[in-house]
Amino acid sequence: MLRPFIAILGATILAIAPAALAAYPDKPVRLIVPWAPGGSTDAIARAIAQRMSQTMGQSVVVDNRSGASGQIGTDAAAKAVPDGYTIAIVELPHAIQPAAVAKLPYDLLRDFTPVSMLGTSPLVLFAGAADYKNGNPKPFIQKAKDAKSGPVAIAHSGAGSSSHLAAEVFAARGGFKYIPVPYRGSAPALTDVAAGLVAAHFATLASGSSLYGAGKLSALMVTGKTRLAALPDVPTAREAGIDGMDFNQWWAVVAPATTPIEVLERLGKEISAALDHPSTRERLNTLGVELKGSTRDELRSFMRGEVERWGAIARQAGVVPE
Repeated sequence: MLRPFIAILGATILAIAPAALAAYPDKPVRLIVPWAPGGSTDAIARAIAQRMSQTMGQSVVVDNRSGASGQIGTDAAAKAVPDGYTIAIVELPHAIQPAAVAKLPYDLLRDFTPVSMLGTSPLVLFAGAADYKNGNPKPFIQKAKDAKSGPVAIAHSGAGSSSHLAAEVFAARGGFKYIPVPYRGSAPALTDVAAGLVAAHFATLASGSSLYGAGKLSALMVTGKTRLAALPDVPTAREAGIDGMDFNQWWAVVAPATTPIEVLERLGKEISAALDHPSTRERLNTLGVELKGSTRDELRSFMRGEVERWGAIARQAGVVPE
């Protein structure tokens, strides 16, 4: 009697599963952002979530879970039920962390399954407008090298963040030492840069746009191979004499491992449509974000390559896992 019962139960589950997936989503979807509100990741998440909420028939709610250099929110996403109702944004820092953080509570490549790439943007070296002129990084570099003035304080968004590695590479390639000052995100870090409490911070234009537009920050240089269209007078790091800083910040959506394929495909289609919508493009292009979708396989290969690449960069810069 047991075998027929098991067979019937299995057939029932298989019959119910497609129906349940077809109803997805039948409640709000949570999009975890592992950083504080006000930064570039938050801006991208809200633009995407707003459009997806209009097309999916359910709200996509942005859930900011900051702390521990993004680890708190990311760990919550990794341990969430893999049913498509919790997804998360990962980005460049997540590829850096394995080389900069001694004990991570999750593994980017093992504990998540890719959904879609979102976009890329170079980082901008922001400094206080009262101390430095826009588009001229040479005085900053000269001061950083001046032993009499002491090491400059450069803010970062926590160990393993893109701003942390950018500062390490900048100092190593520029031939100077600096004082790293950790923050919970770019928004509070840039506020203190504008107030003159720390000298500088690497962040995306999206993170610094408000203070920069208000004339409280100067943009000294950008990472990446080319200048930003929104900052045509700001040189690249290579143009400023700093080699080895040709890299971009990137963002992607992932789901907990073992999330059903049908759900992943639905999410991928919704994200692709959101990225292609004129309102999303207009909103994010002005912030220096180049929107760029992908297939799940493309994103999986990209993330694996980024983990390998940044591990090598961290070792070359002498970063010791903390």
